Amino acid sequence: MTLLLALRSLRNRRATAVLTIAAIAISVTLLLGVEKLRTAARDGFANTVSGVDLIVGARSGQLNLLLYSVFRVGDATANVTWESYQRIAKHPDVAWTIPLSLGDSHRGFRVLGTTTAYFEHYRFAGDRPIVFAEGRVFNDLYDAVIGADVAEQLAYTLGQPVVIAHGTGRVSFTEHGDKPFRIVGILERTGTPIDRTVHVSLEAITAIHVDWQGGMQAPAGARVSAEEARERDLTPESITAFMVGMKSRVMTFTMQRAINEYRQEPLMAVMPGVALSQLWNLVGIADTALRIVAAFVVLAGLLGMLTAILTSLNERRREMAILRSVGARPRHVFALLITEAGILASSGVMVGVGLTYGAIFAAQPLLERRFGIFLQPGGLSGYDVMLLTGIVLAALLMGAVPAWRAYRNSLSDGLTIRV
Repeated sequence: MTLLLALRSLRNRRATAVLTIAAIAISVTLLLGVEKLRTAARDGFANTVSGVDLIVGARSGQLNLLLYSVFRVGDATANVTWESYQRIAKHPDVAWTIPLSLGDSHRGFRVLGTTTAYFEHYRFAGDRPIVFAEGRVFNDLYDAVIGADVAEQLAYTLGQPVVIAHGTGRVSFTEHGDKPFRIVGILERTGTPIDRTVHVSLEAITAIHVDWQGGMQAPAGARVSAEEARERDLTPESITAFMVGMKSRVMTFTMQRAINEYRQEPLMAVMPGVALSQLWNLVGIADTALRIVAAFVVLAGLLGMLTAILTSLNERRREMAILRSVGARPRHVFALLITEAGILASSGVMVGVGLTYGAIFAAQPLLERRFGIFLQPGGLSGYDVMLLTGIVLAALLMGAVPAWRAYRNSLSDGLTIRV
């Protein structure tokens, strides 16, 4: 009976009710949208590199190793000798390895020397492989494969020449101009540092430095041409780091300890998932800020509902008095106002959930194509349900304020006409 009466009362004030529901729905949409984006960003960050059991580099801090090997930020304190890399790569428990050689750049984008194993085994965002938007993997010494951001920001296309600069600065006065590369592949957007990387072969990194000593190129008469470099032994002396995939995950900890205790040179092996979680904790302040902003928007929506009910309360004093005169008790009036608040909040939450999923389905292709954010709609998580339940309970609590005022209004006060 109370529910039916509340529905009819709201129908008589449908304009105000619709606006209140819309305000709550928009706030719920923002809250759930932020939560979905936050979760997608966190998962995408944690899955910047997937399927890699260990990352090995010179002994330093594990976050430093993660930053320069995965995010291309900073530089290694030392390199890993080729002999040590080969010895670990040939271990019977190791399924595959991806060597990484850093230290050069192209117009502010890092250049990565690696092998075709990189395109075969590297995974991100769970189990997504690297996919070519155009072209193919490098198979010539001077072939280059570029990420989506490199192609977009520099307006590069297949077949375009690329000159690699020595060092990692945005502006470099020392370039490997005598050994230009040619773009043979453009990768699809991944939302990871792959998008901002120029990939070349490991031998190519050796080739462009074959006539360099101490960071300086040899004099003009002693330089090695691009074609002459092809005839040289281009086996690298060292690499920056390498990734390891184990045949059995059970052996990961054993291999990690063996590498950390490696006697030939000081090496360190880190598990990327653990290091990524630590790094997220350091940069997660923006994540918290988004949640706070969304919570205040929800609070604003609920305050709008409270204002609407309080504003209409004086106009409804005669209505309450009539209800009292036909036998409604004060608790019935109290329950009526609480029920109205619950209906408004529940309707706003349901509409907000619908709007959220509609926005997700509409924005999903754009977010994936433009920003590399893989937003999976999924269902409402336990945390989402808890948030939405909290909104309804908060609305009921706020609805108790006008309900209490209506509860205390006397019958005579409601029938008295004030001028």
